Amino acid sequence: MKIEKKARHWGNILKNFALGIAIFILTLFVTIYGIHTLFEQPEHEDFCGRNLYAIASETECINAGGIWEKNYNQEQSPKIPTQEGYCREQPSCYDTFDKANEKYQKKVFIISIPLAILIIALGAFIFHLNPVGIGLMFGGIGTLIYGAGGYWRYSNNVYKFLISLIGLIVLIFLAYWFNKKGK
Repeated sequence: MKIEKKARHWGNILKNFALGIAIFILTLFVTIYGIHTLFEQPEHEDFCGRNLYAIASETECINAGGIWEKNYNQEQSPKIPTQEGYCREQPSCYDTFDKANEKYQKKVFIISIPLAILIIALGAFIFHLNPVGIGLMFGGIGTLIYGAGGYWRYSNNVYKFLISLIGLIVLIFLAYWFNKKGK
């Protein structure tokens, strides 16, 4: 009888753990694909055209609008034929793509950070439903990482500090409020 009760107890723990992980993953899918549905992510090909690295001749590269870079391999083996160079895109296409990507990542950031905090708060609010609350809280954390991660390289240290500080204060307040409410 005792063994059966322990088995049922551990079975419930594992079931809740699996449900929490599933809710976490699906929360991430919903938020990430929801954001991608709202905002179209810029594609490299839209700014820089086709991949020019496959072009093997200088003339064809220049005609395609690329820049020919010579290979300066001093120790070429006569048995292995080497390519004389490679074709790459104009640097200006990377700049325009990067600017468009920065605008996109900023939109993602602005949407996902408050959404992540809301999801974490919802998970804390319904924490008594263990797998749901825990899954939502981890989904909110994942959304927070996703939203901040894309825009992080574009922002300066002061902005990063302020964003981190505000997020920390909000989460400490939520933790305090929900723990005080639960007593």
